[in-house]
Parts: sequence; C-alpha cells; structure tokens
Amino acid sequence: MTERVCIAQIGAAHGVRGELRLKPFTEDPLSVTRYGPLETEDGKRHFEIETARPAKDMLVVRLKGVADRETAERLTNLRLYVARERLPKPADDEFYYADLIGLAAVTADGTRFGSVKAMHNFGAGDLLEIEPASGGNTLLLPFTAAVVPVVDIKGGQVVIAPPNEIVVEGEATDEENRPA
Repeated sequence: MTERVCIAQIGAAHGVRGELRLKPFTEDPLSVTRYGPLETEDGKRHFEIETARPAKDMLVVRLKGVADRETAERLTNLRLYVARERLPKPADDEFYYADLIGLAAVTADGTRFGSVKAMHNFGAGDLLEIEPASGGNTLLLPFTAAVVPVVDIKGGQVVIAPPNEIVVEGEATDEENRPA
C-alpha cells in the first residue's frame, strides 16, 4: 500500500485574489480541509487550506501564501497528497483508489490480463488504466461493477470482465471472426 494518498487536484485560478478551484477525491468534499497540510507528489511543497467553500462540482479554496492570480495559476493541475495515517481507516469492504495501483488484473477464469497502472477521472466517471500482460498500449476501462465485478485488495487482484471490443490475449477480435 502507498504511504500517501492523492486526495485532491488543483484546477484553475478563481478570480484575481489567489483563490483556486480544487477538485477533491474524497467522499465528503470538505474533508480535505481536515487532514492538515497537503503536499505535492514529490513531497517538496506543502499547502495549508485557509478557507474553502463548495462550488459547482468542486471547492473554491484559498491556500496559505497564495495571494494573487499569477501565483494561483502556477499551481494549476498539481495533485495534492496526505499521509495515509492521517486518513480514516477504510472498512473491510472499502479501499482507497491508491490501493488498486499495482494489483493484478485477471479475468473471471483466472487468465492474467495485466496490472492496474492508474485510476483516472476525466469528468465522465472513474477509469481503470490497465497495463496489458502482453505489453503494448495501456487500456482504459470503466471502473464499474459490470467491468470490474471483484476488487480483492488482500488477494492482490481485481477481476475484470472486459467489454467485447477488448481482446484478451489469445482470443480473436470480432473483426477477425467476420466472414470475408
């Protein structure tokens, strides 16, 4: 398990006084204010949230030391992390998305499909990025109960039911099965 968990990402500057749009990755968006200083992925920069207010699909925050739009704009797209021990311990049937990274991805019959490389959300829902066991380009699969019916953190794997368009190693594509 990772020692730190990404809990938010800074978006665009909001106004001219240094406020920022913040996309929280927490169940309760305002909980990002309760975990203490947030840090960048490399751990070299730390930020304290001075104020936060809900806005459409995000928070508008003021960070300590950020007082103008230019400074705020330089922070766009930074991901913010906290140490895992500062977060609530998940229940037995819960997990943090960070816990999925590195897990084996297998099909229902146990065929190794690849491994989980990352989790993404570009606005239309959560996506699981899979690095195929056979190499090649990574795949983005919807992180839904239909496509990922089993998440077994203790067992070190996720079971995936890839859509028909996705080829599991050794299977033919629909295109290859069509008569000439």
